[in-house]
Amino acid sequence: QVQLVESGGGLVQAGGSLSLSCAASGRTFSRSVMGWFRQAPGKEREFVAAIGWSGYTTYYADSVKGRFTISRVNAKNTVYLQMNNLKPDDTAVYYCAARSDLAIATRAGDFGAWGQGTQVTVSS
Repeated sequence: QVQLVESGGGLVQAGGSLSLSCAASGRTFSRSVMGWFRQAPGKEREFVAAIGWSGYTTYYADSVKGRFTISRVNAKNTVYLQMNNLKPDDTAVYYCAARSDLAIATRAGDFGAWGQGTQVTVSS
């Protein structure tokens, strides 16, 4: 089972940037689809981005397309989320998730391992 630890959250003004990292333990990282999700207060957890095991396939929610970039370095067991042009609506707890399957997915229920989350707050 992969264990995940996120870092890099914080407070930023609208229009600014943040980079999140997710370090994974376990020997299955390179064969796992990785995803980022977020949950704002009073809202359901929502998909943000996902990346295939090789790093060549990526998917994004429409709300972040063109502003966020997901990437991974399998040699470092790490997945990243670069967030640019942040908006107040991006404020949420961001979670890293792993799916022990080669087929990419975007539903939270398709991911079996989750990190503890990191807070991202965007002020207007």
